[in-house]
Amino acid sequence: MGQEKTLSLVIPALNEEANIATLLTEALGVMRDYPGFEVVLVDDGSHDQTLDTATRTAQSLGGRLVTVRHEQSIGQSGALATGIRHARSRLIVTMDGDGQNDPADIPALLQKANTIRASDFCIAGYRKNRKDTAWKRFQSRLANRVRDALLHDSVPDTGCGLKLFPRSTFLKLPWFDHAHRFIPALVRGIGGEIAVVEVNHRPRAAGTSKYNAWNRTWAGILDLFGVLWLLHRTRTPVIANPVNSDTPVSVTEQS
Repeated sequence: MGQEKTLSLVIPALNEEANIATLLTEALGVMRDYPGFEVVLVDDGSHDQTLDTATRTAQSLGGRLVTVRHEQSIGQSGALATGIRHARSRLIVTMDGDGQNDPADIPALLQKANTIRASDFCIAGYRKNRKDTAWKRFQSRLANRVRDALLHDSVPDTGCGLKLFPRSTFLKLPWFDHAHRFIPALVRGIGGEIAVVEVNHRPRAAGTSKYNAWNRTWAGILDLFGVLWLLHRTRTPVIANPVNSDTPVSVTEQS
């Protein structure tokens, strides 16, 4: 994969031409504090100038931007997976492309990550004071309560786009459409540690949400039962005698 970067910020975006320049300007301003950083933008089949606007913005600011474009939209989870697989860092931060997540919260996620000793973990953002409509907040509260009651992931806001985890942890997880909403539960399912950090949330400045009552609530019910099945079937091995790679293991063949 080449030289490992210190931190990759992965941003999925679909028709966010009006928001992406401001978001990237903020993100690059924060990321400059981390040597070797990169921002990975995945254009999930946009029909506007999201990708061109992002490229021009990064060039004007002199920041490192890696871009990937899907020919057609496959959804936020698929876009995140593409971005993380193209990333070159040990640590991944994810963020929505609509500008409602605040890049200024990235240092708090990293600070929390420094307190964790587990090799697999997820730091989940918590939008305590959400700037969405009352109906959207109600749907999210209901979905979060049902999910936590069944999955016991102890995360009050799993839909928050701001998360931090090792790239190696992500690559161990099963992946499917809408899986990004279940990352903490999936990480816990492989024995990982979960932590929560309160983050800022901002009103959408332009454009429209890609989610509605159907794909946010009812489709989520099907996903929830699928995750329950996955967790029930997941078995994480604990190695009793770690193999020393420097010591060859002899094998005796019997005829």
